[in-house]
Amino acid sequence: MEHRGPDDAGLASRGDGTLGMRRLAIFDPAHGHQPMFSPDGRLSLVFNGAIYNFRSLRSALEKTGWEFRTQCDTEVLLAAYARWGEACLARLRGMYAFAAWDHARGELFLARDPFGIKPLYYCEAGPRLVFASEVQALRAAGNDGAEIDPQAVVDYLSWLSVPAPRTLFRGIRALGPGECALWRDGSLTVRAAWCFGRNHEAHRPCASRPEFVDELRARLEDSVRAHVLADVPVGAFLSGGLDSAAVVGLMSRAGGGRLRTFAIAFEEPGFSEATAAEESARHFGTDHSTTSLTGTTVARDLDRLLAAMDQPTGDGVNTYYVSQAARAGGVTVALSGLGGDELFGGYPAFRATPRLARLLRGWRCVPSPLRRAAISRLGRGDIRQRKLADVLAHARTLHEVAALQRRVFSQPAIELLLSPEARAAVRAIDPFHPALETLAADVDPGRPFSLVSAWEMRTYMADVLLRDSDVMSMRHSLELRVPLVDRPLVEWLWRQPDTFKQDSRRPKAVLHEALRDVLPPGLAQRRKWGFTLPMAIWMKRELRTFLDDTFAEASLRRCGLFDPAAVQTAWETFLRSDDTREWSRLWSLAVLVAFANRPRPSSS
Repeated sequence: MEHRGPDDAGLASRGDGTLGMRRLAIFDPAHGHQPMFSPDGRLSLVFNGAIYNFRSLRSALEKTGWEFRTQCDTEVLLAAYARWGEACLARLRGMYAFAAWDHARGELFLARDPFGIKPLYYCEAGPRLVFASEVQALRAAGNDGAEIDPQAVVDYLSWLSVPAPRTLFRGIRALGPGECALWRDGSLTVRAAWCFGRNHEAHRPCASRPEFVDELRARLEDSVRAHVLADVPVGAFLSGGLDSAAVVGLMSRAGGGRLRTFAIAFEEPGFSEATAAEESARHFGTDHSTTSLTGTTVARDLDRLLAAMDQPTGDGVNTYYVSQAARAGGVTVALSGLGGDELFGGYPAFRATPRLARLLRGWRCVPSPLRRAAISRLGRGDIRQRKLADVLAHARTLHEVAALQRRVFSQPAIELLLSPEARAAVRAIDPFHPALETLAADVDPGRPFSLVSAWEMRTYMADVLLRDSDVMSMRHSLELRVPLVDRPLVEWLWRQPDTFKQDSRRPKAVLHEALRDVLPPGLAQRRKWGFTLPMAIWMKRELRTFLDDTFAEASLRRCGLFDPAAVQTAWETFLRSDDTREWSRLWSLAVLVAFANRPRPSSS
C-alpha cells in the first residue's frame, strides 16, 4: 500500500482494534500523522481522501470547545465524529473512506462518501473484521475467501466491473457509495447514509432557466474553489472536451499562479485530442504537458498496469499514464472533469432510454412469435442491435431500460463463454444491474433525465470511472479530485427541473451556457469526441502477443472460468472484424483471464 501513501506510515492498537495507515500528505504535511487519537484516547481514526469544508467545520467545532492541534482535515473529521457520531456524515463535503475505532465500546465505524470516489473493502473472518483501501491488501493479508467468485465473474462480464457489495473474490466485500457500517460484537451492520431521493430538501428549485444558469455558474465556481485547496502543488487533466475545459477554466480564474495541465496523445489518426487540448491550454494560459502514448509502451508496461488495477477492469489505462505524467510534472493533487457527462446529459442513454421506454409500450402489442423472431435476429447483429435485443427481451419499465444500458455481454453470450464448472457455480445470470431494486425505490421514474443521471452515477461512474481513477492515480501517489462530483452541487441539481438541464439539440448545452465567457471560443463547435484509446488497433498489433498467449488453451484451462473454444472463437472473430467498438469486450475478458492466473499477492 506504500504507493497510496509514501509520506508517512502509522500503526496503533487499542483494545481489540488495530489501525494502520499509509499517508499521502495534502493538508498540513508536517503534522496529521495517522492513526489519529481523540484527546481522551478513546477514539482512533484512519482516513483516506479530503474534506473540503474542514475549515468551516473546524470553526463550528471550536465553538463547542474542541481544541485543535493541527491544521489538517483528518483532525477535523475525528472531532466531527467524536462530537456528532454518524450524523457528521451529513455535514461532510468531500471524498472519503474512513474508520473510527471506539475502544471503550469495542465498536468500529466505517463510512464511504456518497458517490464512491474513495474505496473501502472489508473481509469478515470469523470474529475479526479486516478492511483496506485495496482488495489486493486483503488478499496479501492471507484472509480466507480470497478465491474468485463465479457470480462476480458474471457481474464483471455484464458491467465491465464488479459492483458493490461484491468484489471479484468470494470473501471480500466492498462498502457501497454513500454507505456506512458498524462493527460490534463480531457482527457488521451496513446501511445507506446517503441516497438520491433524500437529503436535498434544503435546496429550492429555480423559477426560470436564466436563474438556473446563473446559479449553476456560481455553484461550479464554488466547487472548484473548494477542490483546489491544498498545501501541496495542484494541477489538472486537460483533454479537448468540455468537462475538463470547464474545470481548468474555473481553476485558472481562481488564481494561485500558473496552472499546470496534462494530456495524453496518440499517434493513430482520429484518436488524439492533443491539438484541441493544446488550444484550450493556450486559451487558459496553462503550463501544458502532453505525453505521447503508444501501443509499444502499453505492451511494455502490461505487468505494471495489471498490478495497478487491484481488480480487473476494461478501462483505466489512460488514467494510469496521465497520472504518471502529472506526478512526474511536480503536482501531488490533480483535478479532473469526470462527472460532466453524468450530470449534464452527455451520454446517448439520456436520449435513448426514454425512446426505448416508449417503444416498449407498442412492442408488447406485437404477437409473441414475431417478438421472439425479432429478438433472435437482433441478437446476432452489431453492438447496438444486441443492446436493443436485450431491452426488448427483458425490460418493462424505464428503470429496467436504464438498468440494461451499460450491459457489456448479454446473458446468452455469458452462458456461452463460461466453462461448465463456472456455469454450475453461478446461481443465476440476472439481465439487470444489481442496483435495480435500490434505484427503482429511490428515483422517481417520472423524471427521465434525473433517472438516467442517477443510473450513470451509481453504475458506470462509480463502478468503473471513479474506481479506476482512484487506483490508477494512487498507483503514482497522486490525489485525483473530481469537482463536478460534489455533494452540494449534485444535491442542488437534483432539486432542479429536468427541463433546465436537458437540451434535445446539443448534449450538455447548459454547461456551455453557464461558462460561455470562460471556455475557448471554438469549443462549442467541436463535436463531442469521447475519450477513446486506439486499443482496437493495438490489440491487433503491439498487444497481439499478450492476447494470443492469454487466450491460448493452456491459459484458459489454468484460469478454469471459461470455455476455451468459445473464447478463442470470439478472439478470432474480433481479429477478422473491422468493428472498432468490439475491443472493450475482448480486452475486458483478457484482463480477467490474466488476473485469474496471477498468484496471490505477497505481503512482503
